[in-house]
Amino acid sequence: MPRYKLILEYDGTGLVGWQRQPNGPSVQEILETAFAKLAGEPIFVQCAGRTDAGVHALGQVAHTDLPRDYEPDEIRGAINFHVRPEAVAVLAVERAPPDFHARLSATRRRYLYRILNRRAPPALERNHVWHLGVALDADAMAAGARQLLGHHDFTSFRASECQANTPMKTLDRLDVFRRGEEIHIEAAARSFLHHQVRNMVGTLRLVGTGQWQPEDVGKALAARDRSAAGPTAPPDGLYLVEVGYEPLGRAADPVGDPADTDAEKNVE
Repeated sequence: MPRYKLILEYDGTGLVGWQRQPNGPSVQEILETAFAKLAGEPIFVQCAGRTDAGVHALGQVAHTDLPRDYEPDEIRGAINFHVRPEAVAVLAVERAPPDFHARLSATRRRYLYRILNRRAPPALERNHVWHLGVALDADAMAAGARQLLGHHDFTSFRASECQANTPMKTLDRLDVFRRGEEIHIEAAARSFLHHQVRNMVGTLRLVGTGQWQPEDVGKALAARDRSAAGPTAPPDGLYLVEVGYEPLGRAADPVGDPADTDAEKNVE
């Protein structure tokens, strides 16, 4: 069965997340229903990272095996037709080698978190940003973010239901900068713990409001205790921006975080 790599965009508003669940529509269900209409039989779609309810994606990656060979443009057109009117889109399709795996082959992931920092609430961007009306100090937040870079035990920023075998992760990038009325937080790593990005953002908000000093973020990290860090930021402002791979046909570098082999890694 030929394998295909998909790049996807979706609005997580009103969805229960990526994974099929009995309590509402999911991205996986929407896509698999569309693929079943194309192929005439049930089709399984595997993603690179299972996003939570309300989380969006600009560059989610998935793979699927189909019963016969299709042209990539044929797949993109058919799936985008069948998913309507849901806010899910296939941006690109390409043939992939049989050993390509959207999750296991990934070598890096990048997330963006958007905070709308103004007094007036959002109208057009509702459900797509975290609205904070109190003024935030982006420079102080950036200083706090630097406390988290590198290889650490991220227990303080890990959800209690996280299924990773270890809290050890290597955070390659955590940038904070102001863009007009928004503050953007960009995080990059090979993989993340459940709610790690949202918990880091919720902690940095405390620094931005002056409730914490930047060095307090490092103290929270060192505590290795979820109660030592800030609250979990809402899902609305979180976007899976990009998933990186070695060029198709080349094996991914096996060196990385031990948790990269976990059954449910990179769940936000």
